[in-house]
Amino acid sequence: MLEGLYVAHSDLITYTADDVHCLVTANKVEGKVGIATGGGSGHLPLFLGYVGKGMLDGCSVGDVFQSPSAEQMLAVTKAIDSGAGVLYIYGNYNGDIFNFDMAAEMADFEENIKVLSVVAGDDVASAAPSAPGEKSTRRGVAGIFFVYKCAGAAASKMKTLEEVKRIAEKAAANIRTMGVALSSCVVPRVGRPGFSIGEDDMEIGMGIHGEPGIRHGKLESADKITDEMLEKIVADLPYADGDEVDVLVNGLGATTLDEQYIVTRRISQYLTGKNIKVHRFYVGEYATALEMAGISLSLFKLDDELKELMEQPACTPFFKQL
Repeated sequence: MLEGLYVAHSDLITYTADDVHCLVTANKVEGKVGIATGGGSGHLPLFLGYVGKGMLDGCSVGDVFQSPSAEQMLAVTKAIDSGAGVLYIYGNYNGDIFNFDMAAEMADFEENIKVLSVVAGDDVASAAPSAPGEKSTRRGVAGIFFVYKCAGAAASKMKTLEEVKRIAEKAAANIRTMGVALSSCVVPRVGRPGFSIGEDDMEIGMGIHGEPGIRHGKLESADKITDEMLEKIVADLPYADGDEVDVLVNGLGATTLDEQYIVTRRISQYLTGKNIKVHRFYVGEYATALEMAGISLSLFKLDDELKELMEQPACTPFFKQL
């Protein structure tokens, strides 16, 4: 898979340290803050698909649903550093946290590269909201795309490492996501589904590795499922009358665009009824779980600063915005 990506997108990405798992931009900008991410495979286009112009600069790629090593993360860090430091942005999973923290320490002690980190956790189904000052226990899922976009735009404006981190944290704090699964997925080396769902059943709040959701029940209409997820998302932040959002409608791997746009229609109706304005819809596969059937919804609450960053151009193998 990685070899195919390098062949197809040689104008945007390459790899370093003679390791195809250490993916980096082919268009390094001197003096710019480098932004790195990483995580297990099986989630295309997450994580590596957002390395390119205007977004990320590198990604360490693990095996299916497994964290990449600290050494691979360090190799990416060294390759993308151009003197302004490196920001790590990754999802809230123990293996990733452990290895990214180790890589950051090695970058500091061995390479004299300053590294800061932002851990994204946008899945409202995975845990209760954290209290102010407490570490979040929520999983990072598809909404991390918005963090990549805002941080990447800030770095492209040649902002400092501390400022890029501030913007990434601000973005992460304003994203909420929830998903529904209609089927399981098969990890290739295991060879069997990770869990079972009946043909007429669904799991509300399922995680992207098959983590249990918050409700298992019979299949319901797209409108009803969408309303249920949005109720929980909107109540979690919450929103005020007239707030503006970007919306991500994300297919989990085996959900057709036809179905995604049915959901998009209902989201528009729901938010209009709440007087929440939509700045832009993003519809498609942004963070999958192999061949899992299902969908996730993300709302990103905007202010003037975040909106301006979301409007900036970007060009990566899986995301292009003029």
